[in-house]
This record gives sequence, C-alpha cells and structure tokens, in this order.
Amino acid sequence: MSAAEDVTYVVDGMTMVGYLARPEGAGPWPAVLIGHDGVGLDSYQRRRADLLSELGYVAFAMDYHGGRTYFGQPEAMLSRVMPLLDDTARMLAIGQKALDVLLVEPGVDHRRLAALGYGAGGRIVLELARIGTPFAALAAVHPGLPRDTRPEDWTGVGGAVLLGTGSEDPLCTPAQLLAFGAALRSAGVDWRVTIFGGAQHAFWAVEASPDTSTETMPTVPGVGYHAVQSRRAWQAVLELLRDEMPS
Repeated sequence: MSAAEDVTYVVDGMTMVGYLARPEGAGPWPAVLIGHDGVGLDSYQRRRADLLSELGYVAFAMDYHGGRTYFGQPEAMLSRVMPLLDDTARMLAIGQKALDVLLVEPGVDHRRLAALGYGAGGRIVLELARIGTPFAALAAVHPGLPRDTRPEDWTGVGGAVLLGTGSEDPLCTPAQLLAFGAALRSAGVDWRVTIFGGAQHAFWAVEASPDTSTETMPTVPGVGYHAVQSRRAWQAVLELLRDEMPS
C-alpha cells in the first residue's frame, strides 16, 4: 500500500504543484526525485511516482511550470523551457527546492537518494548531480543536454548514470548522448547509454500516440509514442535503481 498527495511550494517566482508518493510505514525508505519533461507534470510522471512508492521508494515528482501543462501548445512550452535551459542558476534553484521538499519528508533515507528526469527535467537533475548532490543513481531519458561538456565540470557526479534516448530522436540524438557520455567517462563517472530502436523524442508519452484522440494536436516535430520502447525504458530505470539503491 502507498499514499500520495499534491505538495505546493514556491520557487522561480511561481507556486509549484509537485506530487509526492510514499510507501506506508515509518521507513527509512530510499527516495527518488522525478523531473518532468517540457510538457509539464502530467499523468505519466505521477504514475511513475505511484509505481515507485509501491516498490518501496518515496518519490517526489517536481513541478517547474507552476501547475500548468503544455501538451498541444508547443510554442508556449518552448517559450517557457528554452530560457530555463539557458539559465543554470534557475535550473539549480528549481531542482534544489524540489529536492528539499523530498528530503524533509519523514522516513526518507538521505543515504539512498536517486533521480529520474525526462527532457528538461533530465537536465535539471543532471545539473544537481554536477554540483555534487549525492545521487546513488540517476536516470535521464532524452534529457536536455548541456552545451558545455568539459569533463572537469562533471567530476562531482558520484553515482551511476543511465542515459537513454530513441534512435530517431532529433532533439536528443544518440550521437549527442554518446558525446556527453564520453565527457562523463573522462570525469570518472560510472555511466551507461541505452538507445531505444525506432523511438522518437518523448516516446513514453502515450498522449502522442496516433491511437488517441489527440493525434491532430500540435506538438514539437520528432515526438511520438512507442509502446514497446516505453516499457523497456521503464524497466531500465528500475534495473538501475535495483542495482544501485535497493529498496
């Protein structure tokens, strides 16, 4: 059994509405910070938090859009996300505030901490890791990648890192991910890359499936749902957590 609730907090000049899910009992429990992609904190990330809590993790899905989602509004989404990705200080402030919300939750084991990020949320948790946040494990799925990938900037990453993207993703390409992985390797980071064949950007987003009523809704080019690879990506995340931070 697990319990979940919305949690409001203020950062970046907005009242954010995050989502906290936790197992029943006193703990101590390992904890996972979740960063949503550019569309916003939607049902997928909330469900990931629920699933993790059922497996014995306290999971907090941060919000960085002030409770808003942007599915079907690509121009509005980009006008919010792109300036954020260009401002490391803002990303760190948003990520640190969400992490603080998670760490004050009773029963959280601060020695067993992980992060999971999608798109821009992946970049936020990577920035937290870069400055030395002690994540035992970090999974970034088609993350927004930093332009500057000097190895010396990533020596503070202490845990294992999983990077994943679709083979057909034009926004986070396999080549870009491997180049970033090379910087992590030079920095001495334990890292791995998984390329999901045939998948595009945000391939886990069922809302982008042509089988749904939203197929004509405008979105960013190169986005598409891939049911098989979505399942495989989630299993890769769970494998990382089991290996590095068992519940």
